[in-house]
Amino acid sequence: MPSPSVWHSLKPSGPNSSQLRQMLERRLRGEPLQYILGTTPFGPLSLLSRPPILIPRPETEDWTLRLANTISPKSSRPLSVLDLCTGSGCIPLLLCHLWPPGSTLAFGVDISEQAIELATDNAARCNIPTRSGADALRNVFVPVLGDLRDTNLLKELEAPFDVVTANPPYVPMQEYVRLPPSVKDYEDPRALLGDMPESPTQNAGLSFYHIIARFLAQKDLLRDGAIVALEVGDRQAGDVEKILHCSAGLRNTEIWTDPWGKQRVVLAHA
Repeated sequence: MPSPSVWHSLKPSGPNSSQLRQMLERRLRGEPLQYILGTTPFGPLSLLSRPPILIPRPETEDWTLRLANTISPKSSRPLSVLDLCTGSGCIPLLLCHLWPPGSTLAFGVDISEQAIELATDNAARCNIPTRSGADALRNVFVPVLGDLRDTNLLKELEAPFDVVTANPPYVPMQEYVRLPPSVKDYEDPRALLGDMPESPTQNAGLSFYHIIARFLAQKDLLRDGAIVALEVGDRQAGDVEKILHCSAGLRNTEIWTDPWGKQRVVLAHA
């Protein structure tokens, strides 16, 4: 049996013990583990996580990996990617990481300054430059602070785009109020709540799909043959398809189901 001095040397002491106790207390109060640890895995990446920015979910990781395997960009013909409601930047950063060097120029738009700051920090963590034209032999991710309802936003982007992705807010109000405290009390409601007072589909969680569809309908935004991939909530896929058909003119659509049996992504081809 070890001596008391050996047991003492095995016990955490000083700041480590204090930090561990603080982390435990934060978790017991319901704070998400990703915020406590400061990172979250997303595919092969380890991304920074900071409140109140939405924590990347496994469902988003799954379809992003699937999309990366569906498209095969080449450095000889680079793709332009636009990620709407980019948050932590997880979707475009994973695409930039997985696709060949020099094959991808990605833009990530978000209305939150904190989100753009986190996306920029995550790009640095992933060693992905954030300045367009920085290096023709590297993939680039450009975070852009902007509102999809702003008609001047398109001037800050390099359209047309080959791929448009989005994980927009889509939780209906009646579901939002029932979310666990670990979500509702910590993550930005702007990244979760899909209802807006002026929306014709208020209480259905579909407000942002109407905004996105109108944005996509702008002249010269999508290149011929472009792919649009939108994450959706439970039982929303059919409605989102109709919105894309009617408001964006995108009629060639399909639905992807996630590993948990939920219709998770509406995919459209321009």
